[in-house]
Amino acid sequence: MTRWERLLRWEEEHRFAVDATGTGILLLFVLVTATHITSAAGDPARSVVTLLVSLLIVAPLAWRRVRPTASAAAVYTAALLQLAFYTPLVVPADFAVLLALYSVTVHGPRWAHRVAIAGALVGCLLLGVAMNGWYNSAGASSTAVFTGVVALSVWAFGLVRRSRRETIEALVDRAERLEVERDQQSQIATAAERARIAREMHDIVAHSLTVMIAQADGGRYAADADPSAAPRALGTIAETGRAALTDMRRLLGVLRGSAEPIPSAGQVPAVPGPGGLRPAATQDFAPQPAESDIGALVEQMRASGLRASLVRMGEPRNLPPGAGLTVFRIAQESLTNVLKHAGPDPLVTVLVQWLPAAIVLEVSDDGRGASAASPDGLGQGLVGMRERAAMFGGSVSAGPRPGGGFRVRAQLPTPTDTAPSTASPDERTTPVPSTQDERR
Repeated sequence: MTRWERLLRWEEEHRFAVDATGTGILLLFVLVTATHITSAAGDPARSVVTLLVSLLIVAPLAWRRVRPTASAAAVYTAALLQLAFYTPLVVPADFAVLLALYSVTVHGPRWAHRVAIAGALVGCLLLGVAMNGWYNSAGASSTAVFTGVVALSVWAFGLVRRSRRETIEALVDRAERLEVERDQQSQIATAAERARIAREMHDIVAHSLTVMIAQADGGRYAADADPSAAPRALGTIAETGRAALTDMRRLLGVLRGSAEPIPSAGQVPAVPGPGGLRPAATQDFAPQPAESDIGALVEQMRASGLRASLVRMGEPRNLPPGAGLTVFRIAQESLTNVLKHAGPDPLVTVLVQWLPAAIVLEVSDDGRGASAASPDGLGQGLVGMRERAAMFGGSVSAGPRPGGGFRVRAQLPTPTDTAPSTASPDERTTPVPSTQDERR
């Protein structure tokens, strides 16, 4: 902000002080001038009346911007009294009428400046009539016309200034509203980002910890009968922990920026992921999991001892950005809930069905269902599923199914003009494995 802008802002914030100071200076000049004019006439009584009239006309200008209507009314009243009882002498204070007209035009309401210009024109006419008795009719008419033209010019200039002031005020108001809207949008975006991060952290941590707990319990119970089960369980736990740690590093790296150097592929062992084994050093640049990675997710569940099968129906298509991740996360959360709540040895079926205008994901099991669900997650998993689906105009329904078990069904609309997916033919036609193949 420049000095001139700062000065204008200060002057706008201290209107009355500035106007009162200016009025005092103007009043001093007017009183000195009026005293000089009347003293030349040699009439002391007239000098006192002139000073009083000048004071009554000029003093209300101190409120010309804070109370423009009242100020103009006081100035016009004093000028009318002078015109009625003090004609034909025109004192320097009479020019305050024009200043009052300008002030009420710029700062007053519309009706006030219209009444003010009408009053000024009537005053010019009365001035001409009053002076007709002292001067000839031509001089009186010329005086009335001249003062009327001056009043109209001042009023027109005030209208221009009023229009500019209203435009500036409208722009300032719009800028303030845009600033408030920007702050609100920022708060909304922050809240949405927090919710998204909370969903991602819940999916990563809950899924990985559930698999690790299931493997630890299974390895502990099977250690006596099958000593080789414990090393296998520990290996799965280690792989799941590395994958979860890599996902968390990737998520946190997006938040804080990639300031740390990325180790080379030879320094970090390979870790399993939704798309297979990849070096951990490339995880920062790996894409987010998508619908095509559900097969790898089901394989991971099988490795954890869950009897899971995957069925694909329809012709796969490319999903909008983020929709594939939503489908994968819903499937991941549903399978995690099966591990936690379905009871011992449930049979799980994951159905991915491509409809003409939507994709349907259904995860069902024959376990104990909702009656076995514990409040450990406080319902955050189902809430996260519904929030993810709602962002793409989809829906999620979850509840016990007839005959026992639990079913989660999600449906997301998809564009109908997208190209087919690049998933392999084997992934598109994954059959339902037999009961013997499902047990690992």
